[in-house]
Amino acid sequence: MTSSSSPSQDTQSLAQDHPDGFRADALMEEDVVWSHEIDGERDGDQLDRSERAALRRVAGLSTELEDVTEVEYRQLRLERVVLVGVWTSGTATDADNSLAELAALAETAGALVLDGVIQRRDKPDAATYIGSGKANELRDIVLETGADTVICDGELSPGQLIHLEDVVKVKVIDRTALILDIFAQHAKSREGKAQVALAQMQYMLPRLRGWGQSLSRQMGGGSGGGLATRGPGETKIETDRRRIREKMAKMRREIADMKTGRDIKRQERRRNKVPSVAIAGYTNAGKSSLLNRLTGAGVLVENSLFATLDPTVRRAETPSGRLYTLADTVGFVRHLPHHLVEAFRSTMEEVGDSDLILHVVDGSHPAPEEQLAAVREVVRDVGATKVPEIVVINKADAADPLVLQRLMRNEKRSIAVSARTGQGIEELLALIDVELPHPSVEIEALVPYTLGRLVARAHSDGEVISEEHTPEGTLMKARVHEELAAELAPYVPASAA
Repeated sequence: MTSSSSPSQDTQSLAQDHPDGFRADALMEEDVVWSHEIDGERDGDQLDRSERAALRRVAGLSTELEDVTEVEYRQLRLERVVLVGVWTSGTATDADNSLAELAALAETAGALVLDGVIQRRDKPDAATYIGSGKANELRDIVLETGADTVICDGELSPGQLIHLEDVVKVKVIDRTALILDIFAQHAKSREGKAQVALAQMQYMLPRLRGWGQSLSRQMGGGSGGGLATRGPGETKIETDRRRIREKMAKMRREIADMKTGRDIKRQERRRNKVPSVAIAGYTNAGKSSLLNRLTGAGVLVENSLFATLDPTVRRAETPSGRLYTLADTVGFVRHLPHHLVEAFRSTMEEVGDSDLILHVVDGSHPAPEEQLAAVREVVRDVGATKVPEIVVINKADAADPLVLQRLMRNEKRSIAVSARTGQGIEELLALIDVELPHPSVEIEALVPYTLGRLVARAHSDGEVISEEHTPEGTLMKARVHEELAAELAPYVPASAA
């Protein structure tokens, strides 16, 4: 009992007699009594041996997110980009609008725009697009903002792409590659995906780069093919180019096969004399919203560029009861890459083969005249200049009244509507009814009740002016096409003949 009753006294005496040895022994013990002489010089809180050996969690370092949307956003990390443009013509406002549109395209593609700069030049530099000095300044901006991509507001040549990347030390893409990326994200149908893939390969082919093994020659080319064959063969990059050309040829054949089905449907509509109306216009001008308002199609509507790429054809009816088809086409944009115009030519033929074009323009846009000019340039490319056009100034509820007056004064065949509120839609439907081609033959016929199908066709394919039910049959006066007029000819009354 005595040994256990005074542990502190024994500890102190041992510490005085053997200070160094006791301290070493004490550090090995788990339950050592604290003393000022031994432990007073220690700094901070002390931990037991078990606590010292255990893993210790550091608070505040977890990046776990509770909200599902935040988790998805974190998994899809936004690319941080800097925009650069070359102002060669026009006003400073035009250059700013072009770069603002490039920023909207970048955000649509899923990028985070950090900064944008414009260089005033007579023409883009042949080596680095903006010149060597400005390229070094761009490098400083990239370092300052922490960007990982530079997007140029123009189509770069392969040499410009390589030289600018060498200076800024981050990935460089141009406007064409950005638009192709957006198309690749939004294409949903088999035809749309094939068209985008073809355009991407056309763009990629002259921009393939290789180094190291990519530029080394394969064995081959010797006569007989034995052992190490003589003479240099293809480089790997040449092999890649050949494979891309083969894929492009295959893709063109597939698109041609899909075009056949579209042509058959178009010919069937022509055979049945069904007029067609094509909705064309700048991207995000509200084409899909207008289609939904006119037909109730239920097409995706989103406030982003190129939200819908796949063409949609819907049946519609004029206020007078005439049937026609309404086709929503792919949106256009300024400097639309020619690769896309070629790849989407079969889709854009809906515009060229239509009887009427509804050219939709965003009335609330800062420069609607530029949108009109850009769309008409593409319409010329697809050979649809002879098709009648109605300029539909959409978003009239959000547009400046002075801008609406200016547009309607400059565009003689125009109408202001709002697909969101329904403003002007009834007037637009009446205008479509007037502008659609009318049947060429006016005829009066007394159709027996047993041939009611002819009366029904006159209502669906023609324009019934008057109709009266008599004991002998239906006395009808209508404008119809030549084929139906030939079938109704035997029933024309003698007085009318």
